Amino acid sequence: MAINVFVIARVLIGAIFVVSGFEKLIGPYQNFLYVVQGYELFPPLLENIAAHVVPWIEFFLGVFLLLGLWLKWVLRAVLVLIAVFVFVVAQALMRNLSLIECGCFGDFLTVPLYVILVFDAVMLFVVDFLMRKEERTIVFSLDRYFSN
Repeated sequence: MAINVFVIARVLIGAIFVVSGFEKLIGPYQNFLYVVQGYELFPPLLENIAAHVVPWIEFFLGVFLLLGLWLKWVLRAVLVLIAVFVFVVAQALMRNLSLIECGCFGDFLTVPLYVILVFDAVMLFVVDFLMRKEERTIVFSLDRYFSN
């Protein structure tokens, strides 16, 4: 059986989202709130909501990608979320904010803004490609078994 790069890409992106979301969930939400505040983009109420909700969204989207469950909708949600990440990081770089790292992986991993911008942009294109090749992305997924 040939290696399916679509499944590998789906699983890798799913794992990245699970790790990123889980790392933020196990720490105090104030840690991620501080990161969100550092981007100076949202009013305080939205910062607070984002600090509570985004880690859960990342975690569950990652789990669904790993399992291959509801892929059509999950890939679209991941695409939107990554596009938001690209926008937030790009605006921080353009505004020359004094952020040393992105805060994407909590205390687990520190990544400079310019590196995460490139990484997120690549993930954006990969997810778009996975959406266009859904029939190859669905291999080894729960969707494949539930659709029969």
